[in-house]
Amino acid sequence: MIKTSVVVKANPGFDGRPIALLVQEASQYASKVYIQVAEKNINAKSIMGMMSLNLIGGEEITVVTDGEDEQKAAEGIKTFFANV
Repeated sequence: MIKTSVVVKANPGFDGRPIALLVQEASQYASKVYIQVAEKNINAKSIMGMMSLNLIGGEEITVVTDGEDEQKAAEGIKTFFANV
């Protein structure tokens, strides 16, 4: 299991299209991919779950990956958030 802190760069917020792209990115990996915000732990492969987070630019989140390609998944999600 890998936990990576990431800052959401999207301005002004993280809406429908970036969320759909994030779900596509997370779905590429065999590993489980979760986004943790405060006490919430949401499956990054679930579009409805991700939309419930209401992420905003500048917010710090934790990406948790667990599985056979967890390192690759952690880097992919981190890169995604850096380029949104």
